[in-house]
Amino acid sequence: MNSELLQALDMLEKEKEISKDILFAAIEDSLKAACKEHLGRNENVVVEVDRETGDFHCYYEKEVVETEDDLEDDSLQMTLEEAQEITTGAVVGDVLRMEVDSAEFGRIAAGKAKNVILQKIREEEKSSVYNLYKDKVGQVVTGIVQRYVGSTININLGKADAQLTEKEIVPEENLRLTERVKVYILGVPETKKGFRILVSRTHANLVRKLFEEEVTEIRDGTVEIVSIAREPGSRTKMAVRSNEPDVDPVGACVGQGGARVDAVVAELRNEKIDIVEWDENPGNFIQNALSPAKIVAVFADPEEKTAKVVVPDYQLSLAIGKAGQNARLAAKLTGYKIDIKSETQAKDAPGFRYEDYLDDEYGDDEYEEDYEDGYADEEYAGDAYEEYEESVEEEALEEMPMEDASEEVYEEE
Repeated sequence: MNSELLQALDMLEKEKEISKDILFAAIEDSLKAACKEHLGRNENVVVEVDRETGDFHCYYEKEVVETEDDLEDDSLQMTLEEAQEITTGAVVGDVLRMEVDSAEFGRIAAGKAKNVILQKIREEEKSSVYNLYKDKVGQVVTGIVQRYVGSTININLGKADAQLTEKEIVPEENLRLTERVKVYILGVPETKKGFRILVSRTHANLVRKLFEEEVTEIRDGTVEIVSIAREPGSRTKMAVRSNEPDVDPVGACVGQGGARVDAVVAELRNEKIDIVEWDENPGNFIQNALSPAKIVAVFADPEEKTAKVVVPDYQLSLAIGKAGQNARLAAKLTGYKIDIKSETQAKDAPGFRYEDYLDDEYGDDEYEEDYEDGYADEEYAGDAYEEYEESVEEEALEEMPMEDASEEVYEEE
């Protein structure tokens, strides 16, 4: 029993994660190559390896023909006379098998056998690694910053190196050598030289997967991430909803004392994260998406995917955000084109006042039809709508001449 060979194959199978059957096939191929090299002819070589004991035998086969005149290839055929010298019972048409002693293989033949085995192992190892990371596309893995190659960073993932290209690097994020980081696997494209593993630190799904790791409710489906809008390195907005009425989706993602969201923020190098509740009413959803700004009213058009938003004068800059970031992320998160104006600006801006949707040119039937279709009316105005309507009425009353105002109040009384 060739116990040393079997032990070596067991070790290779564990270390390289290559099937033992593949290794046995590689040994058979290597022995065939060595045998042909030893014989120096195009012999019909057969190799048999016992998977249980590790024992192997090498043969070459020849077909029996009647005379020398019938020989077409003496490396594959022999005459009846030659065959009967080997076995007396040989007849024309038989295929005789002659064993080759592998101990007689020379240095060149043995070297060729070794090269065949090593080449097969390298190919299978690459194939194993390729399949491993191909199955992890769309997942987050942990790697070690290995080296900088121009504008690309090589991340060691354990069994292979991944490339973090310039456009997938977070601006101003200084990754140090030997630092452990989490990256999102974009793809594993094949090339002429093998394959590449492309990863990202800027992809929005990196945030999604990090929350899946931290929040049990997301993993089990109780809480669902509906959409994410991200400006890498600066700020992310994430909309969540609960599939269970008793579970607060925002609270679940934040965690006790902010522990869950803090873990994600730390991995993203202190990138700000706003978690808002998704709402099927677009007015409410847009209002949530624009937090932390306070909203007076939202007039949303679900068909055109546009929304007009009114905010208090002192909240305008907060609603828009630095360089327009808050409004831009809210638009990405909701899928609506959002136009924001202060209360002062909204007074003279068409479409930002409730009365714009009660114009006299509309007949009752036409307005009711538009109302039912959800065109920028109170159905899609969000929870702030009633407060806005009250404020409009109060302002109109304040602007009324004193005698008219008192008369109006008197008539109501």
